[in-house]
Amino acid sequence: MIPEIKNILYATDLSESARHCFGYAASLSERYGATITILHVLEDLTPSTVIRVREIMGEKQWLELLERNKQQIIDKIHKRIEELCQDASNGKTACNFQVGDILIPEGPAVATILETADKSGADIIVMGTHGYGTFKEALMGSTARRVVRRSPVPVLTVRLPQE
Repeated sequence: MIPEIKNILYATDLSESARHCFGYAASLSERYGATITILHVLEDLTPSTVIRVREIMGEKQWLELLERNKQQIIDKIHKRIEELCQDASNGKTACNFQVGDILIPEGPAVATILETADKSGADIIVMGTHGYGTFKEALMGSTARRVVRRSPVPVLTVRLPQE
């Protein structure tokens, strides 16, 4: 049986690795006519941190800051999509990949990625990976590693090419 890829979940932390990885999600989308759901998870702050910040800033300013932050992330994602299209097309043709929703929920990254994959009916998760420290060639990032271990759908992890 050849699996159909109709829904791609692209999880991004907005790093350079994730930026490189988006090209793979776009390529899969073009090849299979699949829709890409873009996900950027805002990690939860500790409750005590949130309380302190709210006390200092006030509730209204805190909520405005969160909304501005989400809008800046969405703007950055749109800019990267435009840059990818310009790089790929070299002025010849328009991009043929399909972007659906851009989601920016708050929560623990791994659980939120897996939950979003399930809710969106993702056929594959595409995400960048990187290692840390001396063993970076042998290890993938902890978030990507945990998603790979726990995901019921295939996960494509993409590493930045060596310079």
